[in-house]
Amino acid sequence: MKKRSLCNLLYLVLILFVYSQSYSQTKYTWSDEISLLKQIEKLPEYRDGQLVEQFSSYDRTGGNDDGFSGKYSYLRKENGNLVIAEMEGPGVINRIWTPTPTDDLLSFYFDGEEKPRLEIKFSDLFSGKVYPFTKPVCGNELGGYYCYIPILFNKSCKIVFHGEKIMFHQIQYRKLNNKETETYTGTFSEKDKLLLAEVSNIWADIHPKVASFANGKSAEFKTVEKILTIHPGEEIPFFQTNKPGRIIGMEIDGGTSFEGQYKDIIISAKWDNENVEAIYSPLADFFGYAYGKPAMRSMIMGRQNTNNYCYLPMPFDKSASMKIIYKKRPDVLQTPITIRCKVFYNNIQREIAKEGKLYTIWKRENPEKGKYYEFLKTQGKGHYIGEILQAQGLRPGMTVFFEGDDSTYVDGKMRMHGTGSEDYFNGGWYALTDRWDRGNSLPVHGCLDYSLQMNRTGAYRFFLSDKLSFEKEICHAIEHGPTKNEFPVDYTSVAFFYSDQPLSVKMEPTEELREVYYPTEHVYFPQLMKLTPDGDLKIQFQRGIKMNTNTNGMVRIMLDDLPNGQYKVFINYHEKPEGADFQVWQRQKKLSDWMSSEGAMERLKENIYVGDIELTQQTNSITFHIQNKHEKESQFELNLLTLKRK
Repeated sequence: MKKRSLCNLLYLVLILFVYSQSYSQTKYTWSDEISLLKQIEKLPEYRDGQLVEQFSSYDRTGGNDDGFSGKYSYLRKENGNLVIAEMEGPGVINRIWTPTPTDDLLSFYFDGEEKPRLEIKFSDLFSGKVYPFTKPVCGNELGGYYCYIPILFNKSCKIVFHGEKIMFHQIQYRKLNNKETETYTGTFSEKDKLLLAEVSNIWADIHPKVASFANGKSAEFKTVEKILTIHPGEEIPFFQTNKPGRIIGMEIDGGTSFEGQYKDIIISAKWDNENVEAIYSPLADFFGYAYGKPAMRSMIMGRQNTNNYCYLPMPFDKSASMKIIYKKRPDVLQTPITIRCKVFYNNIQREIAKEGKLYTIWKRENPEKGKYYEFLKTQGKGHYIGEILQAQGLRPGMTVFFEGDDSTYVDGKMRMHGTGSEDYFNGGWYALTDRWDRGNSLPVHGCLDYSLQMNRTGAYRFFLSDKLSFEKEICHAIEHGPTKNEFPVDYTSVAFFYSDQPLSVKMEPTEELREVYYPTEHVYFPQLMKLTPDGDLKIQFQRGIKMNTNTNGMVRIMLDDLPNGQYKVFINYHEKPEGADFQVWQRQKKLSDWMSSEGAMERLKENIYVGDIELTQQTNSITFHIQNKHEKESQFELNLLTLKRK
């Protein structure tokens, strides 16, 4: 009897052991999540109930205090510290961003525990010094600090900031829909480390290739290559099939033919004979050009050398067709264009219940005053994976329209609200040197262009592990201006998403909408002027450009980015008791006689006309000659330089 009882007990222990092993293997792990940062082939897959939400420091009153004062940067105080996020599990933190990191400590409390499992300096989430928060999955560029290393929790996660003030931040997390989840431990297996190394290698690869993403349902692809010569008014297919399958990626090389003022080449794609094209966009906009120039070079889309690439998977049920369209433009000489097209595909058809089809929304719009610009507003089931944006201010001056916050409504609730447009794109501090001041591409985000004198910028951001799922509807939009959507802006965007519903409408890229807009008034601000001083001249940058001299000197200012043409030149400068005399030249052509900036008291002189110039690539500069008229050092302080097209 005792022997039988012992056998039964051993049998029960064995059953419990096997069950526990099986149970542990069904847990959602850190490896499962980190893999999503490289498994592009999984982008079409739905995530039922896994909604993305965000804590951020945005101004709850609708104003622009999105972190400056710190008033909206925490939920509450505990023991003199600041609770900045509190989440119910199971879930995962996918992204942490800030432009204002400090060396203050962050504590992560998991699953109701009294002691934090993770304590780290705020700055070390991005520095690359503390494993697993390594570059390039974490880092800083364009004025922003970003971290995409996942932090999992099973029941809850609370983040506490140990400092007096925290400013701008966004903490984005995803609910895991009752998955039994492995809470962050800070210890990593060899498998974990290998996966992170693989992700890092793919993110660091500046020459992305389709083979890097040919895994799972994207494996064993075939290649179709076609060289076509297209004339204005023609449309030519470059890929067609009447069998189910999926496109793994495409490459289109037209040399420099897609560059310039006119975006008359259209890329079009249709799945399963749907009524409206799934892709229908000027090719330059689709591949992330900015105002007629190549700009984007992300890990999954962009241009390298003259080759335009897209490695987003595109599954379809019965058929697919892709073509190039060359729109006619009256009164403009259009030449035939030769294009090399490659399409990578296989015959693994879409799992209808588990995967969406790729759709894109191209649009160009000047949103009305008081209304958001909408990247995507649609119904159905699916997930949003990113956008490419060009933003052209229609009023000369500073790019304050980029103060606008992003907001995302999913299934009837606001899930995300940001702190500014460049913040949404993982950047920060536009118009400041070595921040958001020029184009720069990173793996999943970047700045396409920044020009104060053209009053424009552009950006892109892709969502991989943090793709924005929706079960019924989504509205993903951005403000134009610091508050109340008041700044006039010309937006062009391409939104990318997977859905179970085909498109019902599209915007036609008309002749006017296919043309790059050029302002007629251009303002050069001191902080981003390109200067070359000469002679006895000392330069200071404060509220303007202060040029100090004991004798005389000169400084040349480059007039980059402007179209060739004739312009009137105006300046703002400060009169002051120690003001110097100045004269304005364009190379060896004098624009103005000697003028004085001396005055009995300091005051700003605005819109002072100094002459006309003919601007070409060889004459794109003006020079200020400065002369001392005092016994002591004198100063000429330039505040703004404005060119108005004649």
